[in-house]
Amino acid sequence: MTDRPSPAVPIYRRRPREFYALWILATTTYGVGDVVTTVALVWFVPSLAEGNPLVAFAIGRVGLAGLVAVKLAGFGVLLWISVVGGRDDDALVYYFGPVLLTLFGLVVTASNLRLLVAA
Repeated sequence: MTDRPSPAVPIYRRRPREFYALWILATTTYGVGDVVTTVALVWFVPSLAEGNPLVAFAIGRVGLAGLVAVKLAGFGVLLWISVVGGRDDDALVYYFGPVLLTLFGLVVTASNLRLLVAA
């Protein structure tokens, strides 16, 4: 954190279209792409198991709701970090969440699709 005062208007209020576009892209790639392909792998390909221990634990305990809960928790934390960055006028922190989730979602979705095709 810096000693400079917070701006009067946060970044996400000055550029709301950009904020929503970034988070819609992150939701599409991570929230939809990763979750849908993970569900397809875990439920329809018995020879494959979830590689993330936290997600595997959540699925084992609660099923699909556990998977969604873990994904929503990660999404929520990064959204919160982005909002804090926007409030503090810190562009790096502001863009970190949606860019990270978008890239992660693309990579994991592509990997899951590759596993589905190979199965």
